[in-house]
Amino acid sequence: MTTEAPTSARSGGYAKGRATREEILDVAMQLFGEVGYRTASLREVAARVGISHPGLLHHFASKAVLLAAVLERRDEVDDTAFEADLDAGYDYVDALVRVIERNASRPGIVELFATLSAEATSPDHPAHAYFQERYRRVVDGGRAEFERRRVAGELRPGIDPLTASRLTVAVMDGLQIQWLLAADAPDDRLDMAMTLRAHVATLLTD
Repeated sequence: MTTEAPTSARSGGYAKGRATREEILDVAMQLFGEVGYRTASLREVAARVGISHPGLLHHFASKAVLLAAVLERRDEVDDTAFEADLDAGYDYVDALVRVIERNASRPGIVELFATLSAEATSPDHPAHAYFQERYRRVVDGGRAEFERRRVAGELRPGIDPLTASRLTVAVMDGLQIQWLLAADAPDDRLDMAMTLRAHVATLLTD
């Protein structure tokens, strides 16, 4: 008796399961960005994917679990790309600019972040703790970079590294909101990368 066929079948099933999971995440990411987490429903996600509601629950037991997976996936993709740029020798600011440039090519992801981060200001939102921790991590990373520049004499006198980091994060988020609002007037859309560079220049010495 051979076990090759069952093994092959199981492998195919696992691959199909992984593919379905990825498709669910893609669709959920798009839907959460379109209508927000609270308005989106698992049934709508399932319908867009082309599977049953119970079939979706087989992969994600609840909407909160699905949201956590969507946010985790987004961070994995972004963090990996950012670290890869730093490892490749890009300056910290240049790496931030590349984040913005990548975001400009995927407006759905930008819309998702803007919508969910606004919703998650409510303490009872399932992503509230996630965004609190994310901002702590991002701000801490920026503070370390601006502290390094302060020690090197590159940060303008009187500017606190923590304040510089918080301002930079706020500028990046604000630029994305303005960019999204100009979706119906692409010719008037601001250049997020150029504007970010202009902001950072106000923090650093020549």
